Amino acid sequence: MKRSTIGKTFASAAVVVLALGIAPAAKADYKGCSNATLRGTFVHTASGFETAPPSIAGPLVGVGTDTFDGNGGITSTATLSINGNIAQLTATGTYKVNPDCTGTYKIASPAGATTLFIVIGDNGNEIQAICIDAGVVLSHTFRRQFPVGDWRE
Repeated sequence: MKRSTIGKTFASAAVVVLALGIAPAAKADYKGCSNATLRGTFVHTASGFETAPPSIAGPLVGVGTDTFDGNGGITSTATLSINGNIAQLTATGTYKVNPDCTGTYKIASPAGATTLFIVIGDNGNEIQAICIDAGVVLSHTFRRQFPVGDWRE
């Protein structure tokens, strides 16, 4: 019986040592995010509501593309339905990505400006966002249009 207990103890100790040895290596592989994480064209959808001003208050949906340059610059084109009125949007702006894969996205066009809080997922292939402007309740999803390495990218 004693040999069995000693063997189990050594086996358990070996598993713990192996686990502790692997954990730092796994953490070392985590590189975090930076502006370079977002490079290329993403399909973008938005849905929610404008609450002010009263002239445009109501539902808002949109679809378009956003091209991230990997250095903090954005070019965006979209078609929006704002309370049933269709509008075309072309805008440029900036983005800032934090090491924890969160950040901000800001664009401006003749129609106005908007700021989003973003969270990057799926190894940089997807962005979830909310608009943080007063009077706007919008959620956004960005998905990479073509996978990294695709001949069109």
